[in-house]
Amino acid sequence: MTTETQEKNPGGKTQSQLDQLCINSIRFLAIDAVQKANAGHPGAPMGMAAIAYVLWTRHLRFNPKNPNWLNRDRFVLSNGHASMLLYSLLYLSGYDLPLEELKNFRQWGSKTPGHPEYGMTPGVETTTGPLGQGFGNGVGMGIAEQFLRATYNRPDHEVINHHTYVFLGDGCMEEGLSHEAASLAGHLQLGNLIYFYDDNGVSIEGKVTNAFSDNTAQRFEAYGWHVHTVYDGNDLEEIDRAIQVAKAETARPSLIICKTHIGYGSPNFQDAPDAEHNPHGKALGKNEVKLTKENLNWPLEPDFYVPEAALTEWRKCVERGAQYEGEWNPKWQAYQQAEPEAYAALNRAFNREMAPDWDKGLPVYKVSDGPIATRRISGKVLQALAPNVPTLIGGSADLDESTNTGLPKFGDFEPKQWNGTYTGRTMHYGIREHAMCAAINGMAVHGGLYPYGASFLTFTDYARNSIRLAALMQSNSIFVFTHDSVGLGEDGPTHQPVEHLASLRAIPGLFVIRPADANETVEAWRYILQMHGPAMLILSRQALPVIDQDKYASAKNLAKGGYILSEAQGGQPKLILIATGSEVQWAINAQPKLEEAGIPTRVVSMPSTELFDLQPEEYRQQVLPDAVTARLSIEMGVALGWAEYVGSGGASLSIEHFGASATIEQLLPHYGFTTNKVVELGQLVVKDVKAARTEIKHLQKTGGHGNPQAEEGKNV
Repeated sequence: MTTETQEKNPGGKTQSQLDQLCINSIRFLAIDAVQKANAGHPGAPMGMAAIAYVLWTRHLRFNPKNPNWLNRDRFVLSNGHASMLLYSLLYLSGYDLPLEELKNFRQWGSKTPGHPEYGMTPGVETTTGPLGQGFGNGVGMGIAEQFLRATYNRPDHEVINHHTYVFLGDGCMEEGLSHEAASLAGHLQLGNLIYFYDDNGVSIEGKVTNAFSDNTAQRFEAYGWHVHTVYDGNDLEEIDRAIQVAKAETARPSLIICKTHIGYGSPNFQDAPDAEHNPHGKALGKNEVKLTKENLNWPLEPDFYVPEAALTEWRKCVERGAQYEGEWNPKWQAYQQAEPEAYAALNRAFNREMAPDWDKGLPVYKVSDGPIATRRISGKVLQALAPNVPTLIGGSADLDESTNTGLPKFGDFEPKQWNGTYTGRTMHYGIREHAMCAAINGMAVHGGLYPYGASFLTFTDYARNSIRLAALMQSNSIFVFTHDSVGLGEDGPTHQPVEHLASLRAIPGLFVIRPADANETVEAWRYILQMHGPAMLILSRQALPVIDQDKYASAKNLAKGGYILSEAQGGQPKLILIATGSEVQWAINAQPKLEEAGIPTRVVSMPSTELFDLQPEEYRQQVLPDAVTARLSIEMGVALGWAEYVGSGGASLSIEHFGASATIEQLLPHYGFTTNKVVELGQLVVKDVKAARTEIKHLQKTGGHGNPQAEEGKNV
């Protein structure tokens, strides 16, 4: 049979033999890898193979030999459980992903983990698997491309112009994140987004209609998307036409609904919703693999077989990729000659390099400038940074009045329909915390931007999975969360975070930074824009005094995470007070009173335990020497995590219950956050640490709402 011969694909439209070989190569690489690992999801790769083949060989602009080519199209597999689809595509198209890696799918040390991981596998643009995350990341990538194109392209010099393509399944559509992100993308008219919905009708529990009966087309049309339905996910020409139409639609994001067959080609597993045969999340089994290969006319041996004709056809992606980038390189060189300043700025942005003197305009605050809330200082810092960091872009979840994160001098990122421009640098995310953080991650991994987003600290709960994935990817995502404690007052326990600091510090690789005053806030931003990895900047609502840098240590020490703010007088300290954020003021005020009581006291500011833990052991011993066991940590949140720093001889002044609706002047004394209480507890820690802990527990028993011990003996 020649490659020109046309055949009827079982259950599908006419395809050439070569097309079938190329498509079935995807299917059987996925089948064999999942079977060998005895773990994974073969069904979606089998059903989506034809769509992927058309996209990757006819439309996707990428260079397998240079995965980081600046102007490549981005491809995201939001339904990341179908990872073998992506790994098969990467291997076949010529990325540095040898066949041996596919054979080691889901094994220790392989580059083919169970779900795609950014930074591990060449060609993987973002970490996906938690459903809906890739949907939100894609929106962020679309924002990044629109901003960079509008900001840096010039007439006759179009160096930024690409699409973001996203594959997603029923689970992505059901997750709330997709609703938030789809609404945002439609509002922003991101015509560079093209999403493919694998509408196969089967989920883990059986038929999708058991739980999901949305009219997806109408839903996305209502969001402002262009929607096209491909009624046969194996009809290559229909798929091709749908992509062409979507690419021509520049004023709206596009959704291509593809009717597919999960487990395509498997005699017993295709479209099977029952638990025994459902191909969603388990290997087909040796017998069914054999039957499937026979059904699709595929050799039974060897496993991981790819016909030479198919591999040759697939590897044309390498030649095309070199041509794509080769056609772009002269444009890039001409741009450099014609627009040297724009070229330099764009080049710096993608390389995460700062312009000379980028931080020259950052303010330094004096005692007379305070008291002032750190959220307001952060806003002032952003205004000072924005002129010198032209790809600093961000905003809030409809809370700019409170978070101070807008950049009003630089306009709003909005389409012309809403009287905006894609060169605007203030993002209006709406009350969509999860979509905001997922989009920030997408912007960060796209490259070229310094993206940030803001809300109240208690609302990190809405976006926790995106924050966690930022840490897993080590993306340069910046999260700014304000109203950091019960100090926000009358809004009450629904808005007063108590467990959030501890829970965020529990995320590996997330740098939580809670500055004590104006100057620590300035230094936090200076550090964040130069660091690698995600930062969580946590700021106060209430005004805080400015710490006198002529009397106390410089705020530049913030980069060390923890430092000696004020040393004990008269030799070795007998007590160390460790505080963060707004609570540092009480440690400073308590120090002279403790000294008067005969207790030499050191004050340590600890804006970031993560940064402190990265310091050499010698430095950490200088700040918190083992010889000084009497220690008191002071923070308006649960004490979880502080035992590591206070040790067995210390105690933690904390809040182990929800807050209450009252003024800050009422709340703080009630919970023990006063200078006098710190002095009392400091003395007790030195004299009898058990007594100090008992006193703190007494404070908790008289605490606020949600405290099961507030009334002793009461059944809760």
